[in-house]
Parts: sequence; structure tokens; C-alpha cells
Amino acid sequence: MHIEKNVCESVYGTLLNLPHKTKDGLNARQDLEELGIKSELQPQLNGNRLLLPPACYTLNYSEKRLFYDTLSNIKVPDGYCSNFKNLVSDDVPKMNGLKSNDCHVLMQQLLPFAIKGVLHEKVRKTIISLCHFFNKLCSKVVDVSKLGKLQSDIILTLCLLEKYFPPSFFDVMIHLMVHLVREVRLCGPVHFRWMYPFERYMKTLKGYARNHHRPEGCIAECYVTEEALEFCSGYFKNMKSIGNPYERVDERIRTGKPLSGAMIEVVDAKLLDQAHLYLLRNTASVEPYIE
Repeated sequence: MHIEKNVCESVYGTLLNLPHKTKDGLNARQDLEELGIKSELQPQLNGNRLLLPPACYTLNYSEKRLFYDTLSNIKVPDGYCSNFKNLVSDDVPKMNGLKSNDCHVLMQQLLPFAIKGVLHEKVRKTIISLCHFFNKLCSKVVDVSKLGKLQSDIILTLCLLEKYFPPSFFDVMIHLMVHLVREVRLCGPVHFRWMYPFERYMKTLKGYARNHHRPEGCIAECYVTEEALEFCSGYFKNMKSIGNPYERVDERIRTGKPLSGAMIEVVDAKLLDQAHLYLLRNTASVEPYIE
């Protein structure tokens, strides 16, 4: 989980040239000059100023705005991830405050759409293959016979990243991706071992603390109180249980009424068959029948 978060921050920080997150800069370009590699990216002296030539992974201002607009306008289910519109600034292009789950969603689902059409084709395909690696690695069902192919794919992806990105991009987190497939082979699917449910529940427990000098007592007292109220609420009719976000669900959705501005469209049989076939071909339990 934390490897994915660090890799995600390194990727989008380098693409967007974010301060304190990018792996590219003056020091990285001077390292290229000392190593004698990638002469087209080495700093150039222009009078009294050093110019850093744009690289194949560098996004200009318009491409950054397109990247941010894609993340800001995307719509996801309630509770799926944070609202990226609140994490993106309109005046200064930046993206801060991403949690571990936000990097998880960005790396596996949103980043391939956000970089579509804004990068060099070979660099874009390399980053998308990196996203697909984490997507397959974190799937609920893991096919053991395909782990060897997944291992060879991540090695090839790392070689391509080394071809396009500077050496400063490759820290220990990038290297640890090679060992993730072996960890899955030994320990099983990732979702049985990651820390997302515990970190989410720790946020709930820390919200119980009112007296910071006695946090353990506050957490224990609030937890016992909430359990007692939850038990008592089962004996009342039409009583909302604690912790279930009923207020997030619109009453009109439960009653079947359309929302304001909704357009009701009748789906033809051909489109319905296409959607049905798409679901069947992307369901793990159907793969043995297809093979």
C-alpha cells in the first residue's frame, strides 16, 4: 500500500513538476552531466542563467490544465475517493493533500485517463503499463499461472522507465516493485494484508478523543457509549443506526424519482447486450469458461 502511494507521488510529482515531490530538477540534471548520459537533458548555460531543457515527461502549462481538468470533472461513487476538485487549485496548478486511498485510486483508475493525449506515446504507454501492474496485483482474484507474466512485465516496465526518466527517479520504492509479485505468490492476495481498513478505523477512533491528555479514556468511553446506543437502536422502530450515512443518499433515489435535470433514455437491445458482454468478459469467475 505504501509502495503504491510513494510510486504514485513520484510519478505525478515528476510529470507536474511539483515542488518537493518531483524527481527532476537542477541537481538531477547536473547528475546527468557528471554521468555523461542524456546530453539532450543536461543543463545549458545561457549567459548567467542555467536552462533546463524540457524532457519527454515534461508537461507544459496547457497540458497541466488539461490534466487537472480531467481529475476535477470526473465523477465517482460516494465514498470512493476524495473529491479531486478540492485538491486542485485553480490559480496555481498544484495537487496536495492526497491520502493513501486517493493515490490508490489515482494510480489504478484515474491516471491512465488523465495522461491520455498529454504525453509522448511511448512514455504514456509505459506509465499506463505501470498502472495496470498495480491494478492486476491488487485484484481480488489472483491467477497464480499469470504471476510469471506479471513479473516479466514489471521488469520490462522498469527498464522503460529507466530509459525515459532520470536516475534520480529510481529510489528504493521504485526498486521494491520487483518484489511485490513474489510477495503475492507467498502471502496471497493483497487486500487481505493491506492497512486501508485499519487506517480508516483509526481515523474514527481518533475522532473520539476530546481530552488530548487522556486520549485512551476518551476513545474507550465513546466506543462503549456508541456500542450501547447501537444495541438499543435495534429495539426502536424506524431508528437510524449509527455510522450508516443515510443522509448521503437522496430520498428521490430511494423512491425511484429522477433527479433535477435528469434525462431518461430507453436503452436499445443492442447496447444492453454490449454492456452485458462487457461485464461477462471482465468478470474473474467467467474466465475459465472463456478459456
